[in-house]
Amino acid sequence: MIRFARAALLFALLTVVMTWPQAARLTTDASEHYDVFFNMWRLGSFAHALATSPTHLLDGNIFYPESRTLTYSDAMVVESVTAAPLLWAGVPPVLVHNLMLLGGIVLSAAGIFVLAAKLTGSQTAGITAGIVFAFVPYRFDHYMHLELQWTVWIPWAFWALHKLFETGAMRDAMLLGLFITLQFMSSIYYGLFLAVLIAVCALFLLCGTHRGVLRTRMAGLIVAAGTAAILIVPYAIPYLASRRTLGPRPEVQVVMFSARPSSYRAATTTNYLYGDRSARLGRPERRLFPGVLPLLLAVVGLLLYSPTNQALMYLIGLTMAFEMSLGLQGYTFSLLYQHVPAFDGLRAPARAGIFVAFFLAVLAAYGHAALGRALGTRVQRVLMVVFPAVLLLEYWVAPLALIAYTTAPPPLYRWLKTQPPGVVAELPMPQPEGVPAHEPRFAYMSTFHHMPLINGYSGYYPESYVNRLDRLRGMPDDAALQALVADNVRYVIIHKGLYRPGTAEEVYWALKRHSRFREVGHFDDGLSGADVFAAR
Repeated sequence: MIRFARAALLFALLTVVMTWPQAARLTTDASEHYDVFFNMWRLGSFAHALATSPTHLLDGNIFYPESRTLTYSDAMVVESVTAAPLLWAGVPPVLVHNLMLLGGIVLSAAGIFVLAAKLTGSQTAGITAGIVFAFVPYRFDHYMHLELQWTVWIPWAFWALHKLFETGAMRDAMLLGLFITLQFMSSIYYGLFLAVLIAVCALFLLCGTHRGVLRTRMAGLIVAAGTAAILIVPYAIPYLASRRTLGPRPEVQVVMFSARPSSYRAATTTNYLYGDRSARLGRPERRLFPGVLPLLLAVVGLLLYSPTNQALMYLIGLTMAFEMSLGLQGYTFSLLYQHVPAFDGLRAPARAGIFVAFFLAVLAAYGHAALGRALGTRVQRVLMVVFPAVLLLEYWVAPLALIAYTTAPPPLYRWLKTQPPGVVAELPMPQPEGVPAHEPRFAYMSTFHHMPLINGYSGYYPESYVNRLDRLRGMPDDAALQALVADNVRYVIIHKGLYRPGTAEEVYWALKRHSRFREVGHFDDGLSGADVFAAR
């Protein structure tokens, strides 16, 4: 535990450096992306439900009158449970969001440090592995995606897998099942990928297991699988219910967000060394370059390190993860998409690229340890400085582009919190074929009043919401106004600054003349002001 704590402190300091100026703006700023609003809505919605109606944890307040709306994306249970006490204590939501985001990076690095140090016997090799896993371009490509930073339990799952094959103890088997569960409840994408890759790696280890202990190890794997199933199934049932309504991801969408081999040559455009070249190669979700030094160290590790059985397992895992990241352009994910229901709900197979980084990080640790042993103590001390420095240079993107987010409710939402409960409509809403526009911000603002919204933003959009957008397309015509009445809307908020010039006035006067609604007043909405109407 002392070694883990020291590693966590080291990687916390490195994370401050690599994500600068995030630490200096921890309470106010985050990545400029509407998913940051979505992250804060999920954390706030879960915390509110946990405190007020625990039996409805996954029934978020968006997309009224739909239920289970948190299952339209990843509910981030582990992150949300961790964040809830902070939100209950009044810690600003932007600060909570950033602590969860950076905490995922730090704990992931500390976890793989422990794993790599155990496998190689070298703490400096563990540091190399931690830097690779924590700061590869993938991390910065997904800096706005909170759940995709939570790779915390992947190293511990493989740590438990090794322990199980060393001891055969049922305690280690249950730990393996627990870590798989925790990863699934931190990120469904990673939980599904981890289950497949753990199974492949376990099969490889079984092939090299002595016959005398083979039955014990197989029994342990069955216990691990059973533990994970028992813990995951209750959480998965609401997702399966939503899938029956929402259906699978379209194949054209899955192909769009599948990796190509060229994706592993693309870093983020902000990368100091490789950004200019990457601008021609990559696009969001397909920036998976792991760096040059980790590849070289991995080759050294495979050639020089002994024993090689474990290193070969990580090479097999890397190959499998790479092939899986190709999505429907590969074999593994295509098979899973067609035959395992959960996988046909994954939009971006390229996210398996973080497992490529994980396996490569471990192999790089083998290479670091092998060079240290071959070249002697004096060289080891040099490598202890040189390798981290080169890796940090390869991954350097600071300063990050950040913007300020609202940390307290504007007067509009403070007032709304004091009103009788009712359905809220925030206008303008997007066109059916349009971008999410301001829906993520409206969802986040609802965490200050928790009333049901006809608005919404998520990974899936229910048919009722899509149909509503179509009915509201002609706002403020009679059909659109009648749609608000039919949806039992009690509060209509017109954000004037979000409309094209002159359009907001048309909506205002249509509601002013409508027999169902009465004008309440004009409020500061944190933007350019809003007019509010309430049902009579």
